[in-house]
This record gives sequence, C-alpha cells and structure tokens, in this order.
Amino acid sequence: MRKRFEQQLTFGITPIGEVVINKKSRHQLAPVLIALQYAFNDKELSEEIFKLLEQKLLSGKKATGRLGMSLWELLVLGVVKLSLEIDFDFLHDLANSHTELRGILGVGNSSLVKGKEYHYQTIHDNVQLLDSATIISISELIVKGAHGLLKKKEGVDCLNLVIKSDSFVVESAIHFPTDMNLLWDSCRKCIDIIGLLKKEKEGVSESCYWSGWGQYKSWYSRVKKLYRITSEIHRKKGANYQFRLEEATKNYLEVSGTLSEKVALSLRQGALYIGTSMIDSVRVGNLLKELTYYLSMLDKHRDLVNRRILQGEKIPHQEKVFSIFESHVEWNTKGKLNKKVELGHNVLIATDQYQFIVYQEVYEQQVDKSRTIAIGNHIAELFSSPSYHLSSISFDRNFYSLLAKQALNKSFDVVVLPKPGKKTAQQKEEESTEIFVEKRKKHSAVEANINQLEHHGLSVCRDKGIDGFKRYVAYGILSYNLHRMGRIIMETKPTKAAA
Repeated sequence: MRKRFEQQLTFGITPIGEVVINKKSRHQLAPVLIALQYAFNDKELSEEIFKLLEQKLLSGKKATGRLGMSLWELLVLGVVKLSLEIDFDFLHDLANSHTELRGILGVGNSSLVKGKEYHYQTIHDNVQLLDSATIISISELIVKGAHGLLKKKEGVDCLNLVIKSDSFVVESAIHFPTDMNLLWDSCRKCIDIIGLLKKEKEGVSESCYWSGWGQYKSWYSRVKKLYRITSEIHRKKGANYQFRLEEATKNYLEVSGTLSEKVALSLRQGALYIGTSMIDSVRVGNLLKELTYYLSMLDKHRDLVNRRILQGEKIPHQEKVFSIFESHVEWNTKGKLNKKVELGHNVLIATDQYQFIVYQEVYEQQVDKSRTIAIGNHIAELFSSPSYHLSSISFDRNFYSLLAKQALNKSFDVVVLPKPGKKTAQQKEEESTEIFVEKRKKHSAVEANINQLEHHGLSVCRDKGIDGFKRYVAYGILSYNLHRMGRIIMETKPTKAAA
C-alpha cells in the first residue's frame, strides 16, 4: 500500500526540510528542487497536494499489501524528468547519484549509509501512474502557493492579475508521414509480431504454430526493397516519371497484398485457438490483437496508395492517418517559416504577469476561437476569491468571436480580443484606446513563456497515446511553474532577525 511519505529518522538520512540546495546555482534543476522543498514544508500546500495524489492513486484500495513508491517520490521524479527534458535512463541515473535530488526525494544519505536504490522499471512504471487532470490540479495549487509568496513580497492582500493567452503545437515523436512509408511501417510491424508469435512458447501448443513463416525475415528485404524503389522514383522524378512510378507502385502493392493475405490467414488460424488449451497465454492474445490492428493499417494504406498514385484521386483529409503508432496525431499549419507543418496537438495556455501558467489545455479537432469562453470561465472560477482581481485578459485575432467578447467582459475589467478583417467605426475606436493598445503590445510576452516551455520538454512529446500526450504536457507545465516559483524563492532576500 502506498503512503504519502514517511521519512524515518534513520542514521545518516537527512530530512527533506534540512536539505541544503545551492541558491546561487545557475542550473535549471536547482529552482525546481527549491520549490519542491518549499511545497513539502508548507503544511497547507502539501496537504492539498497529497489529497489529490491519494484521490487518484489510493481511492477505493485497501490499506494492505507491499509498500510501493511513495506519492512524494513519484511526483518529484515525474517533475524532474520534464524539467531537464531527459529520458528514463538519465532519470534513473540521477535518482541514484544526484545528492540534492536524493535529498528532496527523502533518501539523501551520508557517506556512511548507502541509502535507497531505485530500479529503472520501478521509476518507469510509477511516473506514468498519474493522469493529466491530477497534475493540472497540482499545478494550480503551486501557482496559488507562489501567489501567496508574491503577496508577502509586495505587501498586498489582493493581486491584480493580467492574463495573456495563446496556443502552440507540441509535436509527437514521429517521422514525416507519406502513404508509402506508412504502408512500409504497417508491413514491418506485421512481420515483427509474426516473429514474436513464433518465438512465444509459454502457454502455446506446438501444433498451434503458424505454418509457412519459416523464413519470415526474408519478407523485410522483399517489402523494403520495393518501398525504397518506389519512394526514390517519387522523390527524384526524372524521365518517364509517371510510368516508372506506376510500375513500381504496382509491384509494391502486389507484394504487400500477398503479405496481407498471408498474415490474414495466420491471424484467422490463431484466433480459433484463443482461450482454448492450445493458446492460454495472455501475451499471445495481446499479440494477436496488435496483429489485427497493424493488418488493418496495412490494408488501409494499400488502398490509399492505390487511390492516390494509380487512380489519381485526391484523398479527403479525414481519411488520412499520420502515424500508425500515434493515430491521434493532427496535421497543424500555423504559417511558420521554419515549421510549415507540425504533427501533434495544439496546447492552449494562459499566463499572468508573474510568468505563471494559470490555464492549460490540450485540445483535439478544434480551433482557437472555440475555446476562448472556456479559458475565461475557468480562470474566473479559479481566482474567484477576494484575494484576486481579474484586471485584464488578452488574445490574438484567431480567438475572436462576439459571444466570447461579451462573456469575458463580465469577468475582466479589460478584454483585448482584436477582431480580424474589416472593422466598424466603433470597433476601430475601441481598439485604438490607450489601454487596449498598451495591453495588446504586452501580449507578445506570452511567446517568451512558450519558448521556456519548450525547454521544459514541450518541444516534442516522447510518451505514447493521447493520454500519455496530455500527461506529458501537464508534467512539463507543472515543472515550469515549479521552476518559476523556485526562482522567486531564490531571489527573495531573507529578513534580518531583530537585534
């Protein structure tokens, strides 16, 4: 059974509150560790954080069984991974060797005690247990905790928040898609799984092995050779380009079609034995499910290649798949010179004048202006207490709608929502006022926050699936907010004690 965190005062182990972190360090990890230490020591803040973690991970579970990784360790490791934009191998090494990080984890040891040692798979499995909603809620608590520090620093009881909002694309770690290379991906994955099924012996009767795959590895070279020939003709063009491309494509489709029929036959034979005494292995059942998916992708992309190249048909956008591994990925074009196409998802953020991200959302199959009202309502609800005043909110032109503007005016003193296209005389007058122009000029500061986020792991998402994508983004924004909070703590001069 997991626990919040119980740091027993064992000989040689330093309590988290007493870990000394160099406040003069210029490394990006130092502010994050300082902020985590502050959050752990603040009773109210840590209580709220642990409640959220318990609600997600311990709800409905009995308080029995072996002790797993504590809730605090799980959170710290997830934050550090995104803060440094590192993989699990690097994180594993840091968790076992970085002195200050181990101190914040609560396993810091002296030279006399070895201390706790983390295993790679333990870290990998535990860091991914939280969902995006829980991490977002923790991030909001961190922002409010940081605002409390700012109130003390500025000597005020109420903060006037100036909000700026914009969206950017977080890309998925996939190659650029074409119908031909996606067809090759589908073929090779089918062959991969056939190879795994042939090697699988646990729970599978000998008579159940699929015949005809003795030389299954030869299919790699057969399919890849034709894929390479076809793609090179398409890339280089040259004399008789169209004729040569069609001939190469026909050969590519013929061999991939033969592979598809062979895989489909083996799949039907294997499916007959699932759940029987001949196949009682869960792993084999899962492999057959994967094979079914990749076979469907193989057939789909054979059809798309045929329609696009041989039939000359223009494929509708809704029929396209941009990755067989990350089927949720979207095609985004924001008009950037260096990145004309970005494959991932739009991430919407809102920041305040203290550079904290107060709102975040990963949205699918939507445009910016459809989320404008949702941003305003969420921020108004989150900061509805008397200790906050919503001074202004600003957007780009692509967020504009008349309904959104009317809704935002109810919660914010000033709404900067420029109208695209032709404007009426009243709109021109409104957008030329001094306060509107001032806020609109300062709106570009949100681009700096987006750039900082990209240095907290949000340039390319390394996790799999849409849920993994949202969790990855949420961890990145939480680490960013903690980094900003740590900077404020480091810049705050300690008060001198009375003589």
